[in-house]
Amino acid sequence: MDEDISIINSNTRNEKIKNFFINNKKKLFSIVLIVILSLISFFGYKEFNERNHISISNQYNSAVIEFSEDKKINAVNKFIDIINKKDPTYSTLSLYFLIDNKLIADNKKINELFDIILEETPLDDEIKKLVILKKALFNADQFDEGSMLTILNPVINSESVWKAHALHLMAEFFYFKNEKQKAKEFYNQIVNLEKANPDIKIQAQKRLNRDFSE
Repeated sequence: MDEDISIINSNTRNEKIKNFFINNKKKLFSIVLIVILSLISFFGYKEFNERNHISISNQYNSAVIEFSEDKKINAVNKFIDIINKKDPTYSTLSLYFLIDNKLIADNKKINELFDIILEETPLDDEIKKLVILKKALFNADQFDEGSMLTILNPVINSESVWKAHALHLMAEFFYFKNEKQKAKEFYNQIVNLEKANPDIKIQAQKRLNRDFSE
Protein backbone atom coordinates (compact mmCIF):
# COMPACT_ATOMS: atom_id res chain seq x y z
CA MET A 1 0.00 0.00 0.00
CA ASP A 2 2.75 2.44 1.00
CA GLU A 3 4.63 1.49 -2.14
CA ASP A 4 1.57 2.27 -4.30
CA ILE A 5 1.17 5.67 -2.61
CA SER A 6 4.84 6.41 -3.17
CA ILE A 7 4.52 5.57 -6.87
CA ILE A 8 1.42 7.78 -7.18
CA ASN A 9 3.18 10.69 -5.46
CA SER A 10 6.18 10.27 -7.70
CA ASN A 11 4.02 10.21 -10.82
CA THR A 12 2.09 13.24 -9.60
CA ARG A 13 5.30 15.13 -8.95
CA ASN A 14 6.68 14.24 -12.37
CA GLU A 15 3.43 15.29 -13.98
CA LYS A 16 3.54 18.65 -12.20
CA ILE A 17 7.12 19.21 -13.34
CA LYS A 18 6.17 18.23 -16.88
CA ASN A 19 3.18 20.57 -16.86
CA PHE A 20 5.29 23.40 -15.42
CA PHE A 21 7.77 23.13 -18.29
CA ILE A 22 4.98 22.88 -20.85
CA ASN A 23 3.09 25.88 -19.46
CA ASN A 24 6.19 28.01 -19.05
CA LYS A 25 8.06 26.83 -22.12
CA LYS A 26 8.23 30.25 -23.77
CA LYS A 27 9.26 32.01 -20.59
CA LEU A 28 11.98 29.46 -19.80
CA PHE A 29 13.24 29.60 -23.38
CA SER A 30 13.46 33.39 -23.14
CA ILE A 31 15.42 33.20 -19.86
CA VAL A 32 17.87 30.66 -21.29
CA LEU A 33 18.25 32.76 -24.45
CA ILE A 34 18.93 35.91 -22.41
CA VAL A 35 21.58 34.10 -20.34
CA ILE A 36 23.28 32.72 -23.46
CA LEU A 37 23.23 36.11 -25.22
CA SER A 38 24.56 37.81 -22.09
CA LEU A 39 27.47 35.35 -21.91
CA ILE A 40 28.20 35.78 -25.60
CA SER A 41 28.06 39.58 -25.26
CA PHE A 42 30.32 39.58 -22.19
CA PHE A 43 33.01 37.37 -23.66
CA GLY A 44 32.64 38.98 -27.09
CA TYR A 45 33.07 42.45 -25.62
CA LYS A 46 36.06 41.29 -23.58
CA GLU A 47 37.69 39.76 -26.64
CA PHE A 48 36.93 42.90 -28.67
CA ASN A 49 38.60 45.08 -26.04
CA GLU A 50 41.65 42.83 -25.95
CA ARG A 51 41.97 42.87 -29.74
CA ASN A 52 41.40 46.62 -29.80
CA HIS A 53 44.08 47.13 -27.13
CA ILE A 54 46.55 45.04 -29.14
CA SER A 55 45.70 47.02 -32.28
CA ILE A 56 46.32 50.33 -30.50
CA SER A 57 49.55 48.94 -29.05
CA ASN A 58 50.76 48.07 -32.55
CA GLN A 59 49.73 51.50 -33.80
CA TYR A 60 51.66 53.21 -30.99
CA ASN A 61 54.81 51.10 -31.47
CA SER A 62 54.67 51.73 -35.21
CA ALA A 63 54.35 55.50 -34.68
CA VAL A 64 57.35 55.53 -32.30
CA ILE A 65 59.51 53.44 -34.64
CA GLU A 66 58.62 55.51 -37.71
CA PHE A 67 59.09 58.86 -35.94
CA SER A 68 61.75 61.12 -37.42
CA GLU A 69 62.40 64.84 -37.72
CA ASP A 70 61.17 65.02 -41.30
CA LYS A 71 57.89 63.25 -40.46
CA LYS A 72 56.76 65.31 -37.48
CA ILE A 73 53.34 66.23 -38.83
CA ASN A 74 52.56 62.62 -39.66
CA ALA A 75 53.73 61.54 -36.20
CA VAL A 76 51.61 64.18 -34.46
CA ASN A 77 48.50 63.03 -36.32
CA LYS A 78 49.16 59.40 -35.41
CA PHE A 79 49.64 60.11 -31.70
CA ILE A 80 46.59 62.38 -31.55
CA ASP A 81 44.55 59.62 -33.19
CA ILE A 82 45.71 57.19 -30.47
CA ILE A 83 44.85 59.72 -27.74
CA ASN A 84 41.33 60.03 -29.17
CA LYS A 85 40.92 56.25 -28.91
CA LYS A 86 41.00 56.76 -25.09
CA ASP A 87 43.09 53.71 -24.32
CA PRO A 88 44.26 53.73 -20.65
CA THR A 89 47.83 52.84 -21.57
CA TYR A 90 48.69 54.01 -25.06
CA SER A 91 46.67 57.23 -25.14
CA THR A 92 48.60 58.40 -22.09
CA LEU A 93 51.94 57.29 -23.54
CA SER A 94 51.12 59.09 -26.80
CA LEU A 95 50.53 62.37 -24.95
CA TYR A 96 53.81 61.95 -23.06
CA PHE A 97 55.62 61.30 -26.35
CA LEU A 98 54.20 64.48 -27.88
CA ILE A 99 55.26 66.52 -24.84
CA ASP A 100 58.71 64.97 -24.36
CA ASN A 101 59.58 65.48 -28.02
CA LYS A 102 58.03 68.97 -28.19
CA LEU A 103 55.93 68.02 -31.19
CA ILE A 104 53.12 70.48 -30.45
CA ALA A 105 53.99 74.11 -29.72
CA ASP A 106 50.41 75.14 -28.91
CA ASN A 107 49.99 74.77 -25.12
CA LYS A 108 46.22 75.10 -25.45
CA LYS A 109 46.16 72.05 -27.71
CA ILE A 110 48.29 70.07 -25.25
CA ASN A 111 45.91 70.95 -22.42
CA GLU A 112 42.95 69.84 -24.55
CA LEU A 113 44.69 66.48 -25.00
CA PHE A 114 45.31 66.32 -21.25
CA ASP A 115 41.57 66.82 -20.73
CA ILE A 116 40.77 63.89 -23.05
CA ILE A 117 43.03 61.68 -20.94
CA LEU A 118 41.77 62.95 -17.58
CA GLU A 119 38.06 63.33 -18.32
CA GLU A 120 37.27 60.74 -20.98
CA THR A 121 39.80 57.93 -20.62
CA PRO A 122 39.26 55.16 -18.02
CA LEU A 123 42.37 55.36 -15.83
CA ASP A 124 43.46 53.69 -12.62
CA ASP A 125 43.19 56.26 -9.81
CA GLU A 126 46.94 56.51 -9.15
CA ILE A 127 47.70 56.76 -12.87
CA LYS A 128 45.14 59.55 -13.17
CA LYS A 129 46.80 61.46 -10.34
CA LEU A 130 50.18 61.03 -12.03
CA VAL A 131 48.71 62.53 -15.22
CA ILE A 132 47.34 65.42 -13.15
CA LEU A 133 50.84 65.97 -11.75
CA LYS A 134 52.27 65.88 -15.27
CA LYS A 135 49.71 68.48 -16.41
CA ALA A 136 50.58 70.79 -13.53
CA LEU A 137 54.31 70.40 -14.23
CA PHE A 138 53.74 71.17 -17.91
CA ASN A 139 51.85 74.37 -17.06
CA ALA A 140 53.95 75.55 -14.09
CA ASP A 141 55.74 78.27 -16.09
CA GLN A 142 52.58 79.86 -17.42
CA PHE A 143 49.78 79.27 -14.89
CA ASP A 144 49.08 81.39 -11.84
CA GLU A 145 48.67 80.18 -8.26
CA GLY A 146 44.91 79.62 -8.56
CA SER A 147 45.17 77.57 -11.75
CA MET A 148 47.97 75.43 -10.33
CA LEU A 149 46.02 74.67 -7.17
CA THR A 150 42.89 73.90 -9.18
CA ILE A 151 44.84 71.28 -11.13
CA LEU A 152 46.67 69.79 -8.15
CA ASN A 153 43.99 69.86 -5.44
CA PRO A 154 42.65 66.37 -6.34
CA VAL A 155 46.15 65.04 -5.57
CA ILE A 156 46.97 67.32 -2.62
CA ASN A 157 43.68 66.50 -0.91
CA SER A 158 44.10 62.74 -1.35
CA GLU A 159 46.19 59.97 0.18
CA SER A 160 47.84 59.27 -3.17
CA VAL A 161 51.47 58.17 -3.44
CA TRP A 162 51.88 61.33 -5.56
CA LYS A 163 50.70 63.71 -2.84
CA ALA A 164 54.23 64.63 -1.69
CA HIS A 165 55.23 65.28 -5.31
CA ALA A 166 52.26 67.63 -5.75
CA LEU A 167 53.10 69.48 -2.52
CA HIS A 168 56.74 69.75 -3.61
CA LEU A 169 55.75 71.15 -6.99
CA MET A 170 53.66 73.87 -5.30
CA ALA A 171 56.46 74.59 -2.81
CA GLU A 172 58.95 75.04 -5.65
CA PHE A 173 56.39 77.07 -7.60
CA PHE A 174 56.14 79.60 -4.76
CA TYR A 175 59.86 79.45 -3.94
CA PHE A 176 60.90 80.53 -7.42
CA LYS A 177 58.25 83.26 -7.39
CA ASN A 178 59.96 84.48 -4.20
CA GLU A 179 56.80 83.88 -2.16
CA LYS A 180 58.81 82.32 0.63
CA GLN A 181 56.12 82.06 3.30
CA LYS A 182 53.78 80.12 1.00
CA ALA A 183 56.67 77.93 -0.09
CA LYS A 184 57.58 77.23 3.53
CA GLU A 185 54.03 76.10 4.29
CA PHE A 186 54.16 73.50 1.54
CA TYR A 187 57.65 72.30 2.51
CA ASN A 188 56.42 71.84 6.09
CA GLN A 189 53.43 69.83 4.87
CA ILE A 190 55.84 67.46 3.13
CA VAL A 191 58.06 67.07 6.20
CA ASN A 192 55.02 66.36 8.38
CA LEU A 193 53.44 63.97 5.87
CA GLU A 194 53.60 60.47 7.31
CA LYS A 195 53.77 58.62 3.99
CA ALA A 196 55.83 61.14 2.06
CA ASN A 197 58.28 59.90 -0.54
CA PRO A 198 61.64 59.72 1.36
CA ASP A 199 63.62 61.57 -1.34
CA ILE A 200 61.02 64.35 -1.56
CA LYS A 201 60.97 64.61 2.23
CA ILE A 202 64.76 64.95 2.37
CA GLN A 203 64.72 67.65 -0.33
CA ALA A 204 62.02 69.58 1.55
CA GLN A 205 63.91 69.34 4.85
CA LYS A 206 67.15 70.51 3.20
CA ARG A 207 65.33 73.50 1.68
CA LEU A 208 63.83 74.40 5.06
CA ASN A 209 67.18 74.09 6.84
CA ARG A 210 69.06 76.10 4.22
CA ASP A 211 66.61 78.88 3.36
CA PHE A 212 64.11 79.09 6.19
CA SER A 213 66.05 78.39 9.39
CA GLU A 214 66.13 81.26 11.84
